[in-house]
Amino acid sequence: MNPVIQEEVSGCGIAACAALARVSYAEARRIANKHGIYAEDRALWSDTAYVRTLLSALGLSAGKSELPFKSWDTLPDRALLAIKWHLEGGKPFWHWVVFVRQDDRSFVLDSRKALKSNIRRDFGRMKPRWYIDVSG
Repeated sequence: MNPVIQEEVSGCGIAACAALARVSYAEARRIANKHGIYAEDRALWSDTAYVRTLLSALGLSAGKSELPFKSWDTLPDRALLAIKWHLEGGKPFWHWVVFVRQDDRSFVLDSRKALKSNIRRDFGRMKPRWYIDVSG
């Protein structure tokens, strides 16, 4: 699985879904827009309904609930992770990333443009709050 770079400031959810579905950002954005999901909407940072809808439209299934992060070892093989979780005006916001375990390797795909590498293994620096299991 390869990282997909977000093209808008709040496009991390679209990029994460694109990476999981193995499609381009442009294709995921086109499908998202068709379902009323737009990267300009800051709700992408604070509501899981948008990524759940997009994952379904891309042929993937999301777990029914958000599960608390306990450890990297207990995560499923593919998951959407909420990192950089914080409150703004009493409303939660976060950055979406993708956790992947394959071939006895684990890594995180981070869509942020400014990173030197969008494949991250600096697990100690990321502080996941919770995750959504992804299958399909």
